Amino acid sequence: MAKRDYYEVLGVERSADEGDIKKAYRKLARQYHPDVNPGDASAADKFKEITEAYEVLSDTDKRAKYDRFGHGAFEQAQGGGPGGFGGFSGDFGGFGGVEDIFDMMFGGGGRRQRSGPERGADLQYEMELEFVEAALGKEVEIEVPRTESCDTCKGSGAKPGTKVETCSVCKGTGQTSFIQNTILGRISSVRTCERCHGTGKVIPSPCTTCGGKGLVRKRRKVTVRVPAGVDTGTRLRMSGEGEAGLRGGPAGDLFVVMRVKPHPVFKRSGADLLVDLHISFPKAALGGKAKVTLIEDETVELDISPGTQSGAVQRIKGKGIAKLGSVYKGDVIVTVIVDTPKKLGAKERDLLKQLAQALGEDLDDDKGFFGRVRDALR
Repeated sequence: MAKRDYYEVLGVERSADEGDIKKAYRKLARQYHPDVNPGDASAADKFKEITEAYEVLSDTDKRAKYDRFGHGAFEQAQGGGPGGFGGFSGDFGGFGGVEDIFDMMFGGGGRRQRSGPERGADLQYEMELEFVEAALGKEVEIEVPRTESCDTCKGSGAKPGTKVETCSVCKGTGQTSFIQNTILGRISSVRTCERCHGTGKVIPSPCTTCGGKGLVRKRRKVTVRVPAGVDTGTRLRMSGEGEAGLRGGPAGDLFVVMRVKPHPVFKRSGADLLVDLHISFPKAALGGKAKVTLIEDETVELDISPGTQSGAVQRIKGKGIAKLGSVYKGDVIVTVIVDTPKKLGAKERDLLKQLAQALGEDLDDDKGFFGRVRDALR
């Protein structure tokens, strides 16, 4: 059964902030926790579903990827679900550890959210190339949608002329301590600060451009220098061209994946270029010269030996495709194809009959005329 959208699972809007998401999760977790509903399989499944949704939407990086890819693509890209980021532990999607139980029972939470610099997410772009472009290399300008640092606030999230301040509630620690009277006695614990949501910082006057996030979505033009010799599946890494980092962290990388179109004449085997050379039957029988046009429009003349058979191979050294990351090139492998005439005029038929008679060929013989010709030339 297809999984529901995580925002729908928690009952929040896509614009909900971290506080709203946590509040919705805690409310639903109290309602569906297995300890509150012993033996109720549907409640356990519901609890697992909301915990999975919270694991993703409460993490800045995971949420950004989820918003960007959508539900189905996000799960596939992460290897089948949020578990691709480290997964869930326990029988109920990661809930059940000591800190989680105290969070459920007492409203606390001992885990602090990241407050330091965080690297941005990597991006992937698929580039389609013509066969010749991939073989010879090319410089291409692409447009990549990505998250970038806000130009207005320089990524701080604060309105120009104001600054980010240390949270006055938690004094910058991101946590607040409390004492709870329980059946086990008085228990002292900590919870994530509800004012700064664990960051230890607050923004009194958020930037109007980015809404205090310090990040904006843009379409950025990037120049990709495609080296000669790339093939389908080749990945080029462009450092720092991915999503912007959080809280001053470095940007992620952009991976450009190549997809090369087939060519009507040429094929390749690694760095070797494969091409068929069609010649006439007389030239195959008598020998001669034949020209082959290579991928850079260079023409090479080959010697055709008398009696050349269809399927014979000739190799042109060092005229193939560049070996990726090397100054060397592969070879051009030429396969000779002897074309048999499909339509003959009366004159051509008479000449061939004369040749057949000269070779002692019986045209009614099962071996056939061309079989006799091959035997005569051997």
